[in-house]
Amino acid sequence: MKLISSYWFAERVLYARNRQPGARPAVVGGTPITEELAIELRVTAFGTSSCPPRGEWIHTPLVMRPSDQPLGYGLAAQRNGTRSLLSALQAHIIKWLLFDSRPMTKDNKSAEPPESYLRPSEDRQEEALWRACSEVIWRCGEGSQTEAKVMVALPTTTAYVQHSAQYYQDGITEMLHFFEFKSLEDLQIFLKRYLYLFQSEDGSGSLLLLYACILSRGCDNVKKDLDGKLTYLVSTQVEGSLNVTTLLLTGRATPYLHNGVQYVGDEDHYAMPQFGVLSRSSVGLLVWYGNDDGITKNISKQNPGSRLKTPALPIWVTCCSGHYGVLFNTNRELLRNYHAERRFDIHYYTCGGCHVLLNVDTRAHEDLVPLRNDDITATPLEKLIHTKWQEAKITWSGAVPFAGDSPN
Repeated sequence: MKLISSYWFAERVLYARNRQPGARPAVVGGTPITEELAIELRVTAFGTSSCPPRGEWIHTPLVMRPSDQPLGYGLAAQRNGTRSLLSALQAHIIKWLLFDSRPMTKDNKSAEPPESYLRPSEDRQEEALWRACSEVIWRCGEGSQTEAKVMVALPTTTAYVQHSAQYYQDGITEMLHFFEFKSLEDLQIFLKRYLYLFQSEDGSGSLLLLYACILSRGCDNVKKDLDGKLTYLVSTQVEGSLNVTTLLLTGRATPYLHNGVQYVGDEDHYAMPQFGVLSRSSVGLLVWYGNDDGITKNISKQNPGSRLKTPALPIWVTCCSGHYGVLFNTNRELLRNYHAERRFDIHYYTCGGCHVLLNVDTRAHEDLVPLRNDDITATPLEKLIHTKWQEAKITWSGAVPFAGDSPN
C-alpha cells in the first residue's frame, strides 16, 4: 500500500566515537577578530548580533559515522537548522569518495566496484571531510574578486569582543582568529591540520564552516546575493535555508535557482537583473515544495534550472517539503549516457541516518498515470524525483521506511 503525502522518514543518529587524536596543534598566528567584524559577521549570518545564534550552530560538529558500519560515508547530525549546510557538504563528501578519489581505467571504468568507495576507512573519512570543506570554501572565494582568495576563522581561548548591548557573546565568534589563503593547496593543508576543531564533540564545526564560506564570499557580497529577498543568510526554518545550500553549491547565496540572469520588471519599473546559477554545478539541487509555504517565506518559489537539475556528476542536494538530503548514483556517466539513464538505481541519504535505495525507470510505460501535483498516492520523495524525471516509474528497493519526522 502506498503512503500518503504526509509520509516522511524516521531518522536515527548514531554518533561515531571520535578517534583518539594525536597532536592537536594550538591555533597560532592569524588576525584576531574586532568588534566591528564580529557584529558584521553575526548580522550577515543570523540577522542580529545582540542575541546569540540558535544553539545548534554552537553545538553541531562535523562528525562522520563509524567507518566499520554501514553508511560510513555519511555525516551524522540531529535534525536542526544546520541540515541545509551539512547536506551540501555531504554531497561533496560523496563526490570526493565516489568520483574525485576513484582511479579510472583507460576506458573510463572504475578499477573497483563503485560501492566499495562508500565504505571508507577512518583516514579516508577524514580526507574526504577536509577536501570537501576546502572545495566549498574555495568556491565561495573564487567569484568574489579577480584573484581567488579565501578566509577561515578558528576559535582560540581569548575573547576579543566583550559582552555589550550591541554584541551578545556566543562563546565562539568573539574568540576567532582569521587566516587568509590564496591557493587551494595551502587551504587544504591548513584544514587538514586543524580538522579536529571542526570535529570536536559538541563543537562548532558547522558554524566554523558557515563563517568560512561567508568570509570567503564577503559579507557585502552575501547581502547583494540575497537581493533584498532576505536580509540575512540563515533562516528560521527547521532544517535551514536554501540560500545556505546555494552558497556552498555555487559560491553565491542566490535565492534564484534559474539559469543565468533574468531581467524582471513591469511597465512602471525598470527591468532589474536577477542573478541565478551562472554555470553548471558539479553537484545539483532538486526542490519540491509541497504545500509548505513556510519554506519560501519572503521569497517566491523557485524551481531549479538545468544547471542544477543536470549537474556535472549524478549527485543532488534535495529539499523536499523543507527536509534536506542527498540523492546520488554511483555511475559517473549517468547524465551523459542516454542508455544509462533509462533505468538505474539511486540512493537517498540524510544526515539523520535515513538511507533508502530506489529504482528509477524512465522508459515509456503504458500503465503509468502522469503524476499530478495533488497526487496523494505518491510520497514526497517520489514527487521530488519526478521534478527531474517527470514520467519515471519509481520502485522502492526493500522495505519502505516507516512514517516519522512528518513535515505536516
